Amino acid sequence: MKILVLGGDGFCGWPTSLHLSDQGHEITIVDNLSRREIDLELEVESLTPIRPMGERLRVWKELTGNEIRFVHLDLAEEYDRLEALIAETAPDAIVHFGEQRAAPYSMRSTAAKRYTVDNNVRGTHNVLAAIVATGLDVALVHLGTMGVYGYGWSGSAPIPEGYLTVKVPTPDGDIDREILHPANPGSVYHMTKTLDQLLFAFYAKNDGLRISDLHQGIVWGTQTPQTVLDERLINRFDYDGDYGTVLNRFLMQAAIGHPLTVHGTGGQTRAFIHIRDTVRCIQIALENPPAAGDQVKVFNQVTETHRVAELAEMISKLTGVEVAYLPNPRKEAAENELNVDREKFLELGLNPTRLSEGLLEESRDVAVKYRDRADTTKIIARSTWRKGMEVSPDLVKE
Repeated sequence: MKILVLGGDGFCGWPTSLHLSDQGHEITIVDNLSRREIDLELEVESLTPIRPMGERLRVWKELTGNEIRFVHLDLAEEYDRLEALIAETAPDAIVHFGEQRAAPYSMRSTAAKRYTVDNNVRGTHNVLAAIVATGLDVALVHLGTMGVYGYGWSGSAPIPEGYLTVKVPTPDGDIDREILHPANPGSVYHMTKTLDQLLFAFYAKNDGLRISDLHQGIVWGTQTPQTVLDERLINRFDYDGDYGTVLNRFLMQAAIGHPLTVHGTGGQTRAFIHIRDTVRCIQIALENPPAAGDQVKVFNQVTETHRVAELAEMISKLTGVEVAYLPNPRKEAAENELNVDREKFLELGLNPTRLSEGLLEESRDVAVKYRDRADTTKIIARSTWRKGMEVSPDLVKE
């Protein structure tokens, strides 16, 4: 297949681009390199050394013979170029990672909130409008988030994969209707993903676009079989308070002997998936697209769920590093349950990587190897969900 990977320079996009290229697909990465610019803004780098895009692509071609094309393009700002690129390339599929992905960053400031909405919502709509304008039959696979559901769903009933059957009372009795699961975003970033859902539903219904929306859990891990081929292909490992995902942060903190920072009670239950499974899920979704006229195909891209405090204790026992409980900068319940339907990918052949299988490898081969690159001043989460919730660095040792 000819595939455009939007946001192909990022944490999920880069390993996916290599995985799909390794599968024999013709890949074009489209990216505005904004994630690299945000590194400069936040004055923090990936724990792993990230090479320039041109060097990454040259190394990949030298090692595999596979050429990946790169187009520097801003989805939100350069609609005409985007439409022309889709028309020229005539892709079979588009994989859409091209959004600002961090909830803490999206709550960092007014400017960050506005950027997240402008970039994510405008970019997604421009992609949809461009597919319609070209008249091409393109399957779109979008990386969404479990955060669209929120974390207030209680009881034994699991969160379904995208849709919920409800009873609507009428004078003639109740009638069944299938609706998108009610959205309950917990940040500006998550809000943009809920708006994506509505855009997808409209364009699938109105224009017959074939769309798969993957509601992904928190990604952990760094490497895939392709990124380990050469250090110059290595994937990102973010550990800072804005972009570092919780388990990767714990692994880095343990590697340098820093207390594992649990915000709040640690009773928050979250969904997790290894980066190796992320790229495999994208492949499966591409191989199993909906038909024209079908509703958006929603997958819960999750392999397991854990409470944050349980993860911290797991890493603490593994490494001997203590756990530090800090005030929670987020506006969320102290505890929640999370029961998630996740059968679609399993039925289509996903063989998940479990925490128990990958933690030692990840700690040894990445966190410990590159621990000297860590900036300890960037570990504590500073972005807050409302005024008056600031976390003092003096609390870390408590």
